[in-house]
Amino acid sequence: MDPGDPEEKPAAGDPAGGQDPRLFPQTLQTLWSTRELRQLREEAWKWFAALDNPLTTLLDMLDASRGCGGRDPSLEAWVARELERWLQAQPHPGPAQGGRALKPLQARAVRLLTEGPPSLVEPLVSIFQLQDADRSPVLAHIHRLHQEGKFKEAIVLGTKLQLQADLDVEKMCVPLLLQDKVGLAEHYVDSLPHLQQRLLALMDSWCQPGFDIRVVARQYPQATLRLERLSPRALGRHVLRLLEQYSLDPALCPNAVTQQRLAALRYLCYKRLVERSMSQESWAELVQGLVGQDECLQEQLLQLLASLEDVAMVAQCALDLSLPVERLPATVVAEMSQLRLQERTAKAPSEDRRDDCYQLPISRDDIYFLASWEELARHEDTLLQPGQVVGVDLEWRPSFGTGGRPRVSLMQVAVEGRVFLLDLPRLSSPAGGQGPRAFSQLVSQLLSDPSITKLGYGMAGDLRSLGTSYPALAQAGQKLQGGLDLLQVHRQMRVADRPAPAVDGAAGPRGLSLLVQQVLGKPLDKTQQLSNWDRRPLGEGQLVYAAADAYCLLEVYWALCREPARFHLPGALPWSLRLGRSERHGTWEPPLQQASASPWQVLSPEDAAPEVPARAFRVVCDSMLGGLGRTLRCLGVDVRVLHSGEDHRQAAEVARQEGRVILTSGLPYHKLRAQVGAGRCLAVDCSLKAQQQAKAILRHFNVRVTPADIFSRCQACNCDQYLKVSKDMMKQLVRLSVHLGGPGGASTESSHSDGEQETDSAPEEAPGHCSYDPPCRWLEDADLQTHVPATLANGTRLQLAGVPAGVLRRPGLRHFYCCPGCGKVFWEGTHLARVTSNFQEILEGAPRPASGPS
Repeated sequence: MDPGDPEEKPAAGDPAGGQDPRLFPQTLQTLWSTRELRQLREEAWKWFAALDNPLTTLLDMLDASRGCGGRDPSLEAWVARELERWLQAQPHPGPAQGGRALKPLQARAVRLLTEGPPSLVEPLVSIFQLQDADRSPVLAHIHRLHQEGKFKEAIVLGTKLQLQADLDVEKMCVPLLLQDKVGLAEHYVDSLPHLQQRLLALMDSWCQPGFDIRVVARQYPQATLRLERLSPRALGRHVLRLLEQYSLDPALCPNAVTQQRLAALRYLCYKRLVERSMSQESWAELVQGLVGQDECLQEQLLQLLASLEDVAMVAQCALDLSLPVERLPATVVAEMSQLRLQERTAKAPSEDRRDDCYQLPISRDDIYFLASWEELARHEDTLLQPGQVVGVDLEWRPSFGTGGRPRVSLMQVAVEGRVFLLDLPRLSSPAGGQGPRAFSQLVSQLLSDPSITKLGYGMAGDLRSLGTSYPALAQAGQKLQGGLDLLQVHRQMRVADRPAPAVDGAAGPRGLSLLVQQVLGKPLDKTQQLSNWDRRPLGEGQLVYAAADAYCLLEVYWALCREPARFHLPGALPWSLRLGRSERHGTWEPPLQQASASPWQVLSPEDAAPEVPARAFRVVCDSMLGGLGRTLRCLGVDVRVLHSGEDHRQAAEVARQEGRVILTSGLPYHKLRAQVGAGRCLAVDCSLKAQQQAKAILRHFNVRVTPADIFSRCQACNCDQYLKVSKDMMKQLVRLSVHLGGPGGASTESSHSDGEQETDSAPEEAPGHCSYDPPCRWLEDADLQTHVPATLANGTRLQLAGVPAGVLRRPGLRHFYCCPGCGKVFWEGTHLARVTSNFQEILEGAPRPASGPS
């Protein structure tokens, strides 16, 4: 029975009405000492129903607890939360008193709130409707908290009591921003447009050139500041994100917008003038739209052009952008005159066709640009033919973060021998019309038909952009069936004598272009990628590029189907990677396929990598992969992580001496690979989160992970041994540490990566769905060198400061574990179930949960 369910709430028959309220805390105190949570809640709810005035009784309890001088207020805080729940479960939730009767109670509650612990704030505000109480005492308390340097507590209290109108937004938010707590400031101004504008104007003022954030920081000597995260670039990203989130005019934040435009300008100049991976036409059009009449950006553009030695290139750029000749060097002006006389015949012919890149194998006549429903309807049968394979891609005009979220302009669908380019803005207009509805139905049918294999590269992100741009297709990603994301295949490929495709940060082809080069021999020509896809009509180069971007997916797929062993791909790989719902929310299930339906050849047993138990798999990670190292240790893998001061060459030495596999962030891959044997070095995709990286590595090396491997190794120091500590001994060690001045005792603020965060000291029901009981011996007195501070015989000091007081009182918890290597203390909590769920797909012998985590 859950007391939070009104249908199961305890009856109010016992105790009888009019019960002496002084007996209420005594009764609960007895049950509190036993930590019987269910019985405690039932008894509390009976008393709430029987008491003549439960609100007054609660205030009396809190007053009595304040007078006890240091007595633990956790019972009273728990009662306050339970009373809040009980009131909400009543047919007419709300305080028992109203109007005048509530006023004196509110005054008492405000006084308790200003003098009590933070855990009382939320229940007292809800129970006594303190938003409507006299604000003067609370405002004085908030100002006092601010003066004491308790900036977080001050802003949280002001937010909960909705006191923003009576407080200065800059005063409240500045110290939070300096501590990198932007989220609290956002919550403070939520649904208050005038305060949102003031917050953004403040943050934008910190983005102006030459602004020194240290001048502001000196005003808050009592705060722990995070100035390293307050660079103009980081602040600018926050400002631009909030501008879009609040739907405010970008003119409100000129510094952040100019900063973003300048970054985009530098990027475009690099792409065209250094990397030369953009066409001159596309570059000139985007730069002209970016710079406009902004004198600051014009000056920056002139400086960038003046730094080039290629006079002809600079002159061509100046002509295309109509730059003022009086601000250009004389040599450039002279070259511009020559170009005018030659009618600009000096353009490089290499921009028309690049023979060193992938060439579209179909004729120009087989590329169809469809801008009306009538044109689309003529090809409907071809697009929706069951059983076929199609390549799908999208294009949109680049915005570089300066113009909000870009709208998708073009959808490419490639079938064997033909490519269809769908003009999305025209096919979707007017919204709600018969043609747009038919178009949306066709796209939805294409994506949801499981018999049609849809190929993409980064397909999930493309479909999210499609749904954001066109609300009628908002469910496109959820409806997708039969989708195969070649990006996922690319991450699992191994190409002989080449680094893994994870080294996308290096120079040369990246992403899909790299995949095409590795499989088909030549990269994609990406010179039209950053072009104006909103322009109509599209240029000839844009049409060919868009067609090639989709058709190459088909050719890559066919090549991989013919020779999967060449890339060390397992036969069932496509179906294990088909797109379903988001893995992030724990609802992803790979669609089941008939074995005969797979076009992939099955590798022979000798081609497959031998299976390796997790605890026998040994790796060394460079210093940039600390998160990956901790995640692999969590699964039982033996991980050595280099320190920040250690050279990458140290990884090769460790790998040779200790028989480890090198995991590197990518840049030193070639050097390290040459120093170890084949298959002993892997470049890791740093764009992935640690959990995704770990899954890819375990699959790559065919590592077997069982439920018993989880937390078999300390995440902090890699030690694979634990000592089991009884609950009584842990209580004793913590008590001695606190009372006798040891370095740290129980804390309600700290949490463990291997435990669960304790936000309060209320007892909780022990989780019963997972069990953690590794084989290890019990800690005995003889194992301790000293009790205060608690130190093991090997000199390791136990980290008792990380043990929350609430965990020590939890009824379902019988013992703790300590690591003899580093002294960290662990206990069974929700993290065990969470890790088991997150890695369910790779765990051997683990039952699949019937539902997501509660």
